Amino acid sequence: MATLITDECINCGVCEPECPNTAITEGEDFYEIEADLCTECVGFHGEEACQEVCPVDCCIPDEDKRETEEELLEKAKKIHPEETFPALAELTNETSLFQNPDRKNAGL
Repeated sequence: MATLITDECINCGVCEPECPNTAITEGEDFYEIEADLCTECVGFHGEEACQEVCPVDCCIPDEDKRETEEELLEKAKKIHPEETFPALAELTNETSLFQNPDRKNAGL
């Protein structure tokens, strides 16, 4: 599922440079995430980079845009055709939040 930034955003901008897909841009009132570019950092990080750096925790899952780990990895490959990504079975807790034990235990 894509991530979205709520209106609690304080426009600090720390999330924008952390996004490996350049999906985050400054909006009219607060920063925004382009859902078509958001891969939840699958293939890059074990956690969503924007969530990790956000000082007000306003980067949240967009429940209306659910995607599987496989779909997100394929999206990352399309966005970055010049990059080499691990196969789905080779993703680890360092390259996919889906492999994070805390996420699995939470039933996500």
